Amino acid sequence: MDLIEEFKSYLTTEKKSSANTVSSYVRDLTQFNRYLQVEGVDLADADTEVIEGYDSWLTGKGKSAATVTRSLASLKCFYGWMVSTGRRETNPALGAKSIKVERKLPQILTNQEVELLLAQPQCVDQKGYRDHAMLELLYATGIRVSELISLDVEHVNLAAGFIRCFSKNKERIIPLYPGAVKAISDYVRNVRPQLAVEGEHALFVNMNGERMSRQGFWKIIKGYQEKAGIKTDITPHTLRHSFAAHLLANGADLRSIQEMLGHSDISSTQIYAQLVNQKLKDVYNKAHPKA
Repeated sequence: MDLIEEFKSYLTTEKKSSANTVSSYVRDLTQFNRYLQVEGVDLADADTEVIEGYDSWLTGKGKSAATVTRSLASLKCFYGWMVSTGRRETNPALGAKSIKVERKLPQILTNQEVELLLAQPQCVDQKGYRDHAMLELLYATGIRVSELISLDVEHVNLAAGFIRCFSKNKERIIPLYPGAVKAISDYVRNVRPQLAVEGEHALFVNMNGERMSRQGFWKIIKGYQEKAGIKTDITPHTLRHSFAAHLLANGADLRSIQEMLGHSDISSTQIYAQLVNQKLKDVYNKAHPKA
């Protein structure tokens, strides 16, 4: 059994790695081994300089920083395994300099684009009332689409103006603005009873009366983007990003936004501060007479 096959067996049987992880590591190692064969270097003997050369080669081939970083992580795991089995004394990948992954700022809608999108569902039929309530709730709370479609009727307290959202066995309470409360109230009282099949607990149901699916909501939001003529590519996550950025721009603190979004680490929330600062800089450069 060659080294890669033995490493694969270790990942599968001893480390109990997922099939996707095993596949990814083996793919990265196989590609690295092909590179070494051209360079005349044995896989077991590669040093830090060779690994850094491989990283540069990947970059030169147009691979993203994220791909190069992932490949280096695979090599670190592989050579760490070799050290643990006594095949090597040191892990050459540990000394290799990793490429910094640039984190792209999330795309958000302007206040005007949000208003335009929310105005698209016409409250003249069941679908219009339902869609209007979903979009208002999504922008009011910033919850993920998976959390939106998982909501049950009992998770919404319209009298108090908040929802209870569950993610990773954790509950968080998120307030609703009056417009969202009204949209959801109209839907729950006048539309949902006619739509939902008997015994269905989901807050939002499709036109067959069953729980709304992720794909179903995706089609809905894309349809309203096209109808509104908004050029920004809108996904369900776009409203989540817009919710956070607009709150921050209007004075909300990062800790409160972190709690509402359900981020376990505030570093995930801090990217919105970068986004707001970039927007302010763009406005300054466009508007200041001496910029």
